[in-house]
Amino acid sequence: MPTFKRFEDMEAWQKACELVRQVYAASGRGPFARDFVLRDQIRRAAVSVTSNIAEGFGRGGSQEFIQFLAVANGSLNELRSQLYLALDQGYVTPEEFAQLTESAVEVSRLVRGLMAYLRRSDIKGVRHRREASRTGDVRPET
Repeated sequence: MPTFKRFEDMEAWQKACELVRQVYAASGRGPFARDFVLRDQIRRAAVSVTSNIAEGFGRGGSQEFIQFLAVANGSLNELRSQLYLALDQGYVTPEEFAQLTESAVEVSRLVRGLMAYLRRSDIKGVRHRREASRTGDVRPET
């Protein structure tokens, strides 16, 4: 797995952005658009995924990044739970439910894969690289 220079380069973030677009489209139609509580909550859960990936990336340490990725993954599970409510209320069709759930599962797989990679990696993050440069223990980016 390459070192990312920008969070926008991560497939997990890119797929999460597509999921946000899909959630906004589905929740912006018909009765779903008028159920302000569920509509707003499912949108917040979706946006939380992209936001936590980006914020964790910017923290500068792998452990912090892993924590934010875990929050993003929790938001994906929250979103999936809310999709069941939307299906039960008839706000989404079974086909929309299946597609949105599949997208959420795919993003979750990518997020968990990134977490596993970071746990196995010797990369500790930008903040640690700066600290190591002061002590002379600098490793190149991989």
